[in-house]
Amino acid sequence: MKKVVVLLVLLGLLAGGYYYYRRLAAGPTYALMQAARAFKSHDVAAFEQYVDVRSVSSSLINQVADQGAALGLPSSNNLLLQGALQVLKPQLSEIARQEVQQLVASGAAPSPDKMPSTPLGKISVLGAVGNVIGSNSQFKGISYVRQEGEEALVGLELDQPKYDTTVVVELKMLHEGDHWQVKEIANARELVKRLAQLKKGN
Repeated sequence: MKKVVVLLVLLGLLAGGYYYYRRLAAGPTYALMQAARAFKSHDVAAFEQYVDVRSVSSSLINQVADQGAALGLPSSNNLLLQGALQVLKPQLSEIARQEVQQLVASGAAPSPDKMPSTPLGKISVLGAVGNVIGSNSQFKGISYVRQEGEEALVGLELDQPKYDTTVVVELKMLHEGDHWQVKEIANARELVKRLAQLKKGN
């Protein structure tokens, strides 16, 4: 009888472990792990499966369009700049995709002199991401995962050694049938303001 009980307990543990693994493998955290693995192995196609670069860059432009400095642009006329960026958003999204493809494939971002030109000059969306999260940020861990149906918000905690603090980058992810995909940096606008405050106080 004891052997039967032990066997049932073991089967229960195995079933629970399998369920947990399946849940993890189908969740947002797993998708981020796969994106990181694809980046390390220079697999562009796999990376783009888990990160919608065009969507991320489009959202980023929407959030920081009134802060030209974040995009490396003069901000003397924010209204004019916002209008121009909205018109150029499809072109900038494609430039961002090309930047990321090269970064993933080679491990190095394209040099500024090789960036495509736009009516506003040469704009690096990767540079804008650096201005949002900080160029010297270091990944600390996952702060939270808030999932509701087909949408999830994942908080990535980053160390800011230069300012002796941490920030949380909130990624918005959507379930795309059989996997999750990053769609935007949900708090990009707040992060730009936070980084500006840190720079002033440094």
